[in-house]
Order: sequence, then C-alpha cells, then structure tokens
Amino acid sequence: MASVRNLLVFRQLFHKETSTYTYLLACKQTMKAVLIDPVLDCVERDLKLLRELGVQLVYGINTHVHADHITGTGKLKQALPDCKSVLGSKSGGRADIFVDQSERLKFGNLASMLECRSTPGHTNGCTTFVLHDGAMAFTGDALLVRGCGRTDFQQGSPSTLYESVHSQILSLPKHYKLYPAHDYKGFSVTTVEEELAHNTRLTKSKEEFIKIMDNLNLPYPKRIDESLPANLICGVTDPVSS
Repeated sequence: MASVRNLLVFRQLFHKETSTYTYLLACKQTMKAVLIDPVLDCVERDLKLLRELGVQLVYGINTHVHADHITGTGKLKQALPDCKSVLGSKSGGRADIFVDQSERLKFGNLASMLECRSTPGHTNGCTTFVLHDGAMAFTGDALLVRGCGRTDFQQGSPSTLYESVHSQILSLPKHYKLYPAHDYKGFSVTTVEEELAHNTRLTKSKEEFIKIMDNLNLPYPKRIDESLPANLICGVTDPVSS
C-alpha cells in the first residue's frame, strides 16, 4: 500500500443539494486524472481543483445514467477537449467510450488500472469501478452505505441488483473500501466486511430483498424529468463530440 499512497491522489467531493459524491483519482507520476460521477453544478469547483493539483483530466466517468442530478461530463469536455466521457455499454446514453465487464481504464502508472464491473439492477448500465492497487471500489447507486439504489424506475430490477452486488461488489476482499455515488445519512465510505455484516437490505435472502424493494413506495424522483434526458446526451443539450 505504501507505493499506492506514493502514486495516488484521491479526493472525495460532495454536492450537498443532491447528496452526490464525485471522486477524483490521479497518478502523481503522470499527472493523469479521472473524475467519477461529476455534477454539472460543481464543474467550476472541479476545474479549479484540477488546476490547483496540476493534473490533466483524461476521463469523465459516470457509473450510470443518473436520474437525480445532471452530469458535469459534457461541460468538462467543453472546457477540456482532451477529456473523454465513459459510460457502461448498456446505459443507452451517449459517450466517447463504452465499457463492458472486466475491461480496464488506464490513467497513470498504477499497475491494476480501473477494472470495470457490470452491476445492473438500479439501471441496466450501472458499472462499478475497482482500483485494486488502492483496495477501493466506486459503486455508484448499486451499493450505498447500509443500503442500495432504488429499483422502481428506469430499468430497475431487485433480483438483478441483488445478484450484481453479491457477485461483483461483496465478493471483493473484505478490507476493500466502497465509495457510493450518494449518501443521505452522513456516511462517506464503507467496506465489504461492514456491508456483509450490516447492510439492512443486502444481508437478507434474495426473496426477502425483493419483497423489501417492491414495497418501498418511494416518491417520484424530484429531478428525473430534467436529469434523465440531459444525461442521455452527456449532460449538455449541445454536446461536444459525444
């Protein structure tokens, strides 16, 4: 882990209005960086941080097509033309690069790169990104701290989500840290071991989990009517190249 600490720049950023986390990862040797789940309202903040750290953004990654905020990827691409947008191949959205199960994204000299793990169930295109060098995974809305993403809109399926999380996220080594796309209770990170023991939904049997998810009766997402159409085209009405 010492070599990872020497190589990796890591920042967890937060958008209070939508309780969304954005993650910056950069290689100190090459100064190449990625942003995971950027938010349109926070693009100026993110650009300022990139300048301050002296890093070059190569990928703007979305874990899925979001329904609760507009992605900042399109605006970042306008400001940084060399940046490429990344999305799961089954997302149905627009991007420069589409990723599938087991593909890897290289952004520096970290040996393992970012492994892409398909984790559908919240949406068809949900992807978890794993940095094995850092023993960390970015789970999007598939797995939240002590919870999970809803399954009652877009292409949601509780059965699929249960299988995805258990086979692709909770199967990682127990010490791996898990970073969600959102948190509404004041948490910022968890571990595989914690979620296997304490997740209030995913510690149940598959049948119990499906019953729980089918009876949540959650309100209609506040921002879905503006966010979903925009995010299908990279977050801007006149996207550049993607």
